[in-house]
Amino acid sequence: MENLLYWIGLVAVAVNALTGVLDAGRHRMDLVGAVMVGSATALGGGTVRDVLLDRTVFWIADQTYLLVSLATALAVFFAVRGLKLPQRLFLIPDAFGLALFTIAGTQIALQWHAPWLVASLLGVITGVVGGVLRDVLCNEVPLVFVRGELYASAAWAGALALIGLQELGVSPVVAAWVGMSVVIALRLGAMAFRITLPTYSERQ
Repeated sequence: MENLLYWIGLVAVAVNALTGVLDAGRHRMDLVGAVMVGSATALGGGTVRDVLLDRTVFWIADQTYLLVSLATALAVFFAVRGLKLPQRLFLIPDAFGLALFTIAGTQIALQWHAPWLVASLLGVITGVVGGVLRDVLCNEVPLVFVRGELYASAAWAGALALIGLQELGVSPVVAAWVGMSVVIALRLGAMAFRITLPTYSERQ
């Protein structure tokens, strides 16, 4: 599981860096701005998780994560520079980044003996905070706060699936894949079929 968790983390960093640069590209940011947005997206959620767990921040403990973030951001910037990007292109890789980071964050919290509910919420924090930073830096309302958007709730469902399956004796590796699948299915399904959460509204 440790080896899988490490690779999930690296892939999550790369995917989130990609989404950050794609969104920065839509706002015509320069190289420095795009790399900053990409790195914040890739590293932000895990940083908050580690601070809350009183754990050495993951990209400080192992700078491979930082190198992957910077390399991905630079590569994507030069690959897409000059292209006209679809308005919501970043949403598909963002769904995969959300799933990867949520599961990695939840499993790390469990390994640090966090109670199951706390671990699930730390998984959500790991998954969504990078996207919040990306959207704020790009001067947009974060997806997690968009009315009815199935975003944090999809991450929480995946985190709970991971925890529940492990409690039932399922292998952590299998549980991780199932948890990621839950997040991706819910997020992409919500986008495809315009499924939203109930929203608060006052009676007239």
